[in-house]
Amino acid sequence: METIQLKKLIYNHYDLDVNNLKKLNGYDTENFLVHCKDESNYILKKYPFSNENLSLVKAENNCLEYLRKRNKSSYPSPIYTTNKDSFVIVKIKSKKYIVRLLSYLDGVFLGELDLKRQDLKKVGRFIGNLSKELKNYSNDSIASRKWPWDIQNLSLNKKYLKYIPDPRNRKIVLFFFQQFEEFVFPQLDKLRTSIIHNDTNEWNILLKKNKELAIIDFGDLAKTQLVNEVAIAMVYASYSNENPLENASIILKSYNKVIKLTNTEISLIYYLMASKLCISVCNSAFSRAKNPKNKYALISEKKAWNMLYFLVRTSPDHVENIFRKTLNKKKKKSKKVSKYLKDRNSILSQIFSVSYKNPIIFKRSAFQYMFDNKGNAFLDAYNNIPLVGHAHPKVNYAISRQIKKLNTNTRYIYDKLFEYGNRLLNKFPKKLNKIYFVNSGSEASDLAIKIALSHSKNKKIMVVENGYHGHTQRGTDISHYKYSNKKGQGIKDYIEEIPMPNTFRSIYPKSVKNIGKKYANDASKKITNIAAFISEPILGCGGQVPLPKDYLKIIYKNIRKKGGVCISDEVQTGFGRLGKYFWGFEMHNVVPDLVILGKPMGNGHPIGAVITTDEISKSFERGVEFFSSFGGNPVSCAAGLAVLDVIEEENLQNNAKNVGDYYLKQLNILKKEFSCIGDVRGAGLFLGIEIVEKNSKKPNTVLAQKLKNELRKKYILVGSDGPFNNVIKTKPPICFTKENVDTVCLEIRKILDK
Repeated sequence: METIQLKKLIYNHYDLDVNNLKKLNGYDTENFLVHCKDESNYILKKYPFSNENLSLVKAENNCLEYLRKRNKSSYPSPIYTTNKDSFVIVKIKSKKYIVRLLSYLDGVFLGELDLKRQDLKKVGRFIGNLSKELKNYSNDSIASRKWPWDIQNLSLNKKYLKYIPDPRNRKIVLFFFQQFEEFVFPQLDKLRTSIIHNDTNEWNILLKKNKELAIIDFGDLAKTQLVNEVAIAMVYASYSNENPLENASIILKSYNKVIKLTNTEISLIYYLMASKLCISVCNSAFSRAKNPKNKYALISEKKAWNMLYFLVRTSPDHVENIFRKTLNKKKKKSKKVSKYLKDRNSILSQIFSVSYKNPIIFKRSAFQYMFDNKGNAFLDAYNNIPLVGHAHPKVNYAISRQIKKLNTNTRYIYDKLFEYGNRLLNKFPKKLNKIYFVNSGSEASDLAIKIALSHSKNKKIMVVENGYHGHTQRGTDISHYKYSNKKGQGIKDYIEEIPMPNTFRSIYPKSVKNIGKKYANDASKKITNIAAFISEPILGCGGQVPLPKDYLKIIYKNIRKKGGVCISDEVQTGFGRLGKYFWGFEMHNVVPDLVILGKPMGNGHPIGAVITTDEISKSFERGVEFFSSFGGNPVSCAAGLAVLDVIEEENLQNNAKNVGDYYLKQLNILKKEFSCIGDVRGAGLFLGIEIVEKNSKKPNTVLAQKLKNELRKKYILVGSDGPFNNVIKTKPPICFTKENVDTVCLEIRKILDK
């Protein structure tokens, strides 16, 4: 019925006899290809009537007339009615619409072609000339338009975030929203503005039979930053390419020959490209939710997501330097490492060590990637503190929002403390129902020992060989890893040390069954006057050594028999990192009396805690008041809440399990291939690779260090530890992917193959 009406409308108002109408894809307007009986073709566009749409239709027609005077063949022209009107207002099914007719440009869309270098050059030049032609054009209706498709109005698209179904995709978009606010928004007033086409994509640009280019669909016209035009063209020309920056650079160079870009404009193109992609996927998600049958909204969505993920793992500095090189401009200067070290050592004691002999100067990060001052991107397979990913936008937002409202010490009452505390305790067995908030894992460790000594009235602390529990004086006292060091202070008289229950390097003969039970029973013989036993579920500094089966069960039981308490140090192993288990003690089917938290708790924001029982808490209350100025402050609680939210929303505990299991499997494949890998161990994304002399258990520290340093050269971060410093430690953010695992394992294979 509608088709018949439209045919009649065209005949009555344009005196054209229509053969057929073919509906075309579109976002907000309905578009039709009009094929007339005289073999002529036109494009019909139909808009819901509103004063705003009417104003914009008039403006678009005005712009097309302006451009047609300069280049008739490259742009469509409005077709006038027999009454000399450039549009018609009609009623269809009792609703008012604006209908207009445009000339048809015959050609092949760039999206249908395999674009070569010369084609891309032509596109860049064409877009540059379009910018040049529009540079002096003005229109009040276009200038006053404020809408989501204009990059400078990126924030207007936040309302569409909820329509993106995958939380992992949502976080990428939110990340780039924040990047825009940080790096682009403050610079907007320094950029040249102009009316631009604003949608120079591969389905709007045509290659005509005469090999010249033309462009259609001026519905996105906007007065905005001039550089946006080329940034948009660069996105669409590159997102199908294996090396997107190559295509983007060709467009840029060609455009720059027509419109010279400023240094500021060049520096922002990375963010503008990302922003355009975010606008695209947001609107696509909204369109799909509103009309699942709208295939047009999905045409470029997969490509857009691929490009966004490419950009998130690519340094903005690297991209800028590529673009600067393309335009024969000098790279951004970066300070030499020696200068950074000199500056650092001038204010810091050299007791603060740095990673690698040739340290890395980091400037930025995003999820599992870190970017140095030269624009290199490193895959972070090591840093366990940014648990849910570096610079996670949800954590950033929570911290920023809270600090703008309230930050104070814990002597005052505020909602965030209870809100976070309650959420956190819900992750523990009911017995563990009291929290002491502090600022770090080291502080938590110190406090836990203080509480244990106060409660038990015993004097000694039992520790495991190679354990590490913090840098405070008390933390150092109970950390064999520290006090046994060549420069360490030695064991204190209140410390009872027991062997590390390492099944790979067992102190017992191979014939001994149930090694965990044997280690535990022998350790239990030393339980006299023990106030507390403290251990990590997997000994990180010991070389990622998991405690064997039954070990904790037996020791916990015997410690408690003698009036002591049991402390689980979950600073490194907690918050879902181990995959199957949210806390490390769960893998041993025990419940400790005190739990120490820190490191990943705030995704890098300084927060720690001691979790204990009501009974132990009440006994501690009989002593001197405990107070922490900043422990559990509102900002810290907001950070902690955001971390828990992200773990749940992005299903990161399950990711840690699935990716961790895959990681273990791939590392064990390497173990079968290379006899220098003696053992692979751990759980979830907390793994160790023990490097040995070939076909032996003799530690090979030299090879381990070589492996760590060679991986660094391949832009992969891992650590090394253990009594012989021969265990490669890998404990990445738990957003790590199987693709990331493949990257790490491939490079390990290459290094060991040499």
